[in-house]
Amino acid sequence: MAITVDHAIQQKLLSVDEFLAHYRDDNRYELIDGEVFDLEPTGLHEEVAAFITTKICVQIDGLGLPWFVLQRGLLRPSKTGMTTFRPDIAVVDQGELTQEPLWYDQSILTLGTSIKFVAEVVSSNWQNDYARKLEDYAALGIPEYWIADYAGLGGTRHIGKPKQPTLSICTLVDGEYEIQQFRGSQTIVSSTFSGLKLTAEQVLRAGR
Repeated sequence: MAITVDHAIQQKLLSVDEFLAHYRDDNRYELIDGEVFDLEPTGLHEEVAAFITTKICVQIDGLGLPWFVLQRGLLRPSKTGMTTFRPDIAVVDQGELTQEPLWYDQSILTLGTSIKFVAEVVSSNWQNDYARKLEDYAALGIPEYWIADYAGLGGTRHIGKPKQPTLSICTLVDGEYEIQQFRGSQTIVSSTFSGLKLTAEQVLRAGR
């Protein structure tokens, strides 16, 4: 996900309530540890996110699952009082929404049990996707997390050297993510959507 701090709009750390008052309906922003981040997605970022969404929706429909892809909602981890994420792609279990205290009035999710899959598309600042969100999504118990680094921007300790476009698929095992990386013509492996027949290149190049 592309992330750039917009210092012009923020002079102090914000609480989640303050953030929601100003930015609830603006998809450009999310809040991490009180700082407002401008997501500024590029065109290629949006193509990759749309491609993943399309393929996942086909899987959900084909399996007849009571799941849907979140469009404009926010993820507010209950244990982090100054953070609310806006995932690029999040698959929600409709059957779990009755347990969500903020969903029906504010379209905000707080429980990891509501989310079956999440993906972030990297396009400028990669640190949050590879570190902070990796940690928080695991703590929430989200079973699968994709990091689609279509431009190979992540640090070498995350994607190796030489850096190249990489799809990291993180699968939750005993409360922590096990990470498997896919590149080029390698066929991806998803525990959530085992019917996906895609290569890493297809995902990272948005099917081109």
